[in-house]
Amino acid sequence: MTSQKEQLEELTTKLGSFPEEVRNQLKDGHSKFLETWDPSKTIQVGDKLPAFIMTDATGKEVSSASLLTKGPLLITFYRGEWCPFCNIAIAFLQKHLPEFQARGVTLVAISPELPNHNMTATEKHALQFPVLTDLHNAFARKLGIVYDQSSAKDLHASLGLDLNERNGDSSWEVPIPATLLVDKDGVVRNTAIEPDWKLRLDPKQALEWIDAMQK
Repeated sequence: MTSQKEQLEELTTKLGSFPEEVRNQLKDGHSKFLETWDPSKTIQVGDKLPAFIMTDATGKEVSSASLLTKGPLLITFYRGEWCPFCNIAIAFLQKHLPEFQARGVTLVAISPELPNHNMTATEKHALQFPVLTDLHNAFARKLGIVYDQSSAKDLHASLGLDLNERNGDSSWEVPIPATLLVDKDGVVRNTAIEPDWKLRLDPKQALEWIDAMQK
């Protein structure tokens, strides 16, 4: 079976088949983002995780406080079910879920998509961990990990994707791919915040974080 890295690389190669105009729009949008993005303004190791209350795919409210009563959290930000790179990453996290659970860690995905779309993702990928709705990217904004996706408008239109409908606003904003390990006291112990939307943290790396934290 191919690895997560191999699947992501294969998908990146397929981007070459997109029309040149679309590829240039994506490239220019990403370049503009990098011109202003300041990694030092994102959530940092040692920071206290801001408290949150979000809705899961079934409409139930879930708070960070209730999750932390169970122990450490591994939080992954999921741009949306429309994103094939995200879907590869979320599938590999699901495969490693028993290993996270065996270590007493709760895995949580956070997406700006509305609950009905998160339910689609949950069912389609047979996810056994919660996918929470970060409405209008309010929580992602607190962490400094919001990305302007408007450069992909033409691509989304060609694929029949309505990001505004999926997210319930017209901002064209999504979270930067990010994964955080948070200890039981709510302190961030590790971060992987990747401005390149084609890359993702390998779950095996997350397991190494957890093992190091628990030594």
